[in-house]
Amino acid sequence: MSERSRYVIGIDLGTTNCALAYVDTLTLDPDEPTLAEPQMLAIPQVVAPGQVEPRPVLPSFLYLSAEGEFAAGALDLPWASARSFVVGEFARQHGVQVPSRLVSSAKSWLCFAGADRTGDILPFVPGGAPPQDVPRLSPVEASARYLAHLRDAWDHEVARGDEALRLHRQEVLLTVPASFDAVARELTVRAAQKAGFPVERLTLLEEPQAAFYAWLGRHQATWRDLLRVGDVVLVCDIGGGTTDFSLIAVADRDGELQLERIAVGDHILLGGDNMDLALGVMLLRQLEQQGHRLDAWQRRALVHSCRQAKEALLSAADLAAAPVVVLGRGSKVIGGSLKTELSRADVESLLVEGFFPIVPVGERPRAQRRAGLHEMGLPFAADAAVTRHLAKFVGDHRLPTSVLFNGGVMKALPLQRRIVEVLSSWGAAPRVLRGNDLDLAVAQGAAHYGIVRRGRGLRIRGGTARAYYIGVEASMPAVPGLSPPLRALCVAPRGMEEGTSLEVPGQELGLIVGEPVEFRFLASSVRRGDQVGDVIDEVTVDSGLEELAPVHTTLPAAEGEARVGTLVPVRLHSHLSEVGVLELFCVARDGQQRWKLEYDVRERRPSGEEAARAEGLA
Repeated sequence: MSERSRYVIGIDLGTTNCALAYVDTLTLDPDEPTLAEPQMLAIPQVVAPGQVEPRPVLPSFLYLSAEGEFAAGALDLPWASARSFVVGEFARQHGVQVPSRLVSSAKSWLCFAGADRTGDILPFVPGGAPPQDVPRLSPVEASARYLAHLRDAWDHEVARGDEALRLHRQEVLLTVPASFDAVARELTVRAAQKAGFPVERLTLLEEPQAAFYAWLGRHQATWRDLLRVGDVVLVCDIGGGTTDFSLIAVADRDGELQLERIAVGDHILLGGDNMDLALGVMLLRQLEQQGHRLDAWQRRALVHSCRQAKEALLSAADLAAAPVVVLGRGSKVIGGSLKTELSRADVESLLVEGFFPIVPVGERPRAQRRAGLHEMGLPFAADAAVTRHLAKFVGDHRLPTSVLFNGGVMKALPLQRRIVEVLSSWGAAPRVLRGNDLDLAVAQGAAHYGIVRRGRGLRIRGGTARAYYIGVEASMPAVPGLSPPLRALCVAPRGMEEGTSLEVPGQELGLIVGEPVEFRFLASSVRRGDQVGDVIDEVTVDSGLEELAPVHTTLPAAEGEARVGTLVPVRLHSHLSEVGVLELFCVARDGQQRWKLEYDVRERRPSGEEAARAEGLA
């Protein structure tokens, strides 16, 4: 950045909720070693037709209204009027009644390689498409609208007409799951750019690291007494839609404690939404046994009411039961509304035993037999047992000595106790690190990290959470029915730091220009020793590699080169940008021409320079 901004802003772009925290650098005392806790922005949003109120979080829901559905001005905000959509609390509440117009889980769609993530695929309606009059938008566009709402809220509440204080002039730390691959990270950056966030003022930060920074911020004077050399902290982050695990190790470097993120888990679509659905199914069966029949709309409303009851029970230890109410839909429901209740015993039994069973450390997630055809929806976890996914994670890496909880689900103390019980059965009982607000910690930690970047406080070392590879087709004679084997060339090792450039050593490669080609990319979170230039001779299911979305493109030939399919000798250079996006360059032998490969995850195969945003750079 050419100049330092007054404010440092941390944004949690969550699957279920978004939050914004900030630090006013004018309030920082250079002689005071302890930093003040970041402040939270109360986010104005529509909470009912014609009613705008500030809330601590912005629910990550977008409702696309029908023409004439609301009176004029019902969805107006202090900075916008005559909108046909609404973001936040009212979108979440009202969308339960009209789910075909509700966009949710946009963040989960961003990391799903099986979807056209830049295409207009939302709202996703199980069993079919939404009505013809419902506009469609992409996961990138939906994410951009959440960020645009936060931008406008900041400008209205803080900048108040002062151009220098507007959000696009501030340093922004935007969080992503540690399990996001390079494609999902780039798409997140694209969403931020669409929302008016300048990329030169934007930095991506992994959510578990942000949660840990929040804990460090709350224990600035004591954290060295709470952690010791050799400790390994498990950040267990379970939110509304996802489960995310990370390990942070405490080491000694020249007599000083050092923190390093050493492992991240897979992106697991398993969280509070699954639990709400399980509770809804349990009550639905009870109601059906009593002779009640609920239609599809009422079943969705039942799940929504179960979420509210669950949150009430898990946050109040003295509450024995919470009401569950479903509005009537005609004569089938007596009295207009159907009322029942959810007991604490039922909640704890179903959630603790169903989602957090006690399992041995050697247990692994269970696969289910899949149908030959299935809906192109999100790839939800087949096994609902969080503890089996945790067993796989620590089995792939190592057991923790401490645990830091994060995410709305983990506010429930019975669930925290069960995680500790399971970890204790696998080894020594872990120490629980407390002090975070589990709804706000990610945004607060991101803002705290922004001050750390300015030289105040301890920085967690980590770099890329995965190693990245490009597929190289082996040279061999043509054989009927046999494809040339694919080798994986490491272009970015695990731990590669942002802002770093590397030349990939080894022999020259042949780059095809002037005709459509496909570049295959792979990644690994479990292969530890691979360095830039290392080659994996055979990519198999046991090699620890996962394939990412391919890049389809036609790379331009050199000026004056007319032949199609020219093979150009090149060497590879990789660069990890400050934002955290991996860039790969193919540099010709004479150094006069280079091609930059960037991800385009559209499922169609385009042609020309449009595809993959591949650029021929002089």
